[in-house]
Formats: sequence, C-alpha cells, structure tokens
Amino acid sequence: MLKQNLLVIGLAALLSACGFQLRGTGDVQFALKELDVSGRNAYGDTLKQVRQVLESNDVRVYPGAPYRLVLSNEREEQRAASYTGAARSAEYELTTTLDYEIRGARNLLLLSNSLEAQTFYVQDSNNLTGSAQEAGQLRSEMRRDLVQQLVQRLGQISPAQLDQLQQQAEAKAKAEAEALEAARQRQAAQPQQSPLSLPTYP
Repeated sequence: MLKQNLLVIGLAALLSACGFQLRGTGDVQFALKELDVSGRNAYGDTLKQVRQVLESNDVRVYPGAPYRLVLSNEREEQRAASYTGAARSAEYELTTTLDYEIRGARNLLLLSNSLEAQTFYVQDSNNLTGSAQEAGQLRSEMRRDLVQQLVQRLGQISPAQLDQLQQQAEAKAKAEAEALEAARQRQAAQPQQSPLSLPTYP
C-alpha cells in the first residue's frame, strides 16, 4: 500500500513538472502563431488557463500581436432544479457562460461568440460545507470545459480567415464613416431659418 501511494505521488509530481495540460487540449494544432489575450478579469483563472494552453501549444502570446482575443464577459448562474419533500432546495443547476471576441487592427471586431458549460449538484442540508466544496470543484471543472471549448474553436481559425474578416470590417467601417459624413454635409447644406423679424412701429 505504501509503495502504491508513493507511486501515485511520484506520477503526480512528474506530470506537474512536465506541464500537464488541460484534458483534450494537448493535441490542438494552431494555425495562429501569435495572439494577444486580454479579459475583463485580467487576473482570473480562465484567462490564465487560456494563456497557458496557447503558450504550451507554441502560440506566442504578447501585447501588440496582429489579432487580440478578448474574454469580454464570464458569468455564473445558479438555480434550484428540484426540491425535497420539505420544499427545501436539494438539487442545483450551475451554468457558466463565457463571451469572447477577436479584434484586429484599429480594434475592429472580427468575430464574437459565447460558450456555455452546465452541471448539477445536490446540496446536503446536513453537510453545507461539503456541498459548497463540491460546488466549487464543479465550477472549476466547468471553467476547464469552457477553456477546452475555446481552444478547440481557436484551433479552427487561420490567419487567412482573420485577414479576410479584417478587410470586411474595414470596408464596413469605411462605409459607415462615409454615410455619417454625407449626412453631416446634407445637414450643413440645408438653409438655416433666419430669426423672425417683428415689425417696428413709430
């Protein structure tokens, strides 16, 4: 038994020393070789895990890269899914949603999407501490699931696709700017009404 425990501990230490990757992300082939990564929560676990996976798959992550991945919003929701006979909540549904964007030159939005992970857990009214720990562990697992989904989607994007999206975004921005300028010129060309002149009497 002691030898088995030592073997498990040794394997765990070896995996951590080798930079053990998130499940399902070790074999992703990224066409993108450089990317800036930012998020609303600059110190959050999700952003850290995304950076770690990208860098471990030979993607250079640095400010000023041609394209920027933005984790624009991450939110958690919890609702009661079922009740006990005493009408006290027993099972909860946990949902975590991650919104992300990819922006290019001039901070133009190239694409945006959302990812979602969902799970259930049973709250034991006689062991609230254990139930809270289980919920925390499930949230961590959902976060890893979201990172895995995001990494898989990023692996399907090529620089050529982003270049095309950049051109489309620039054309759209130019058309909108020209339309605004044309509207401004039309407004400026309209004759301004002169102030009403009241008759004067001697």
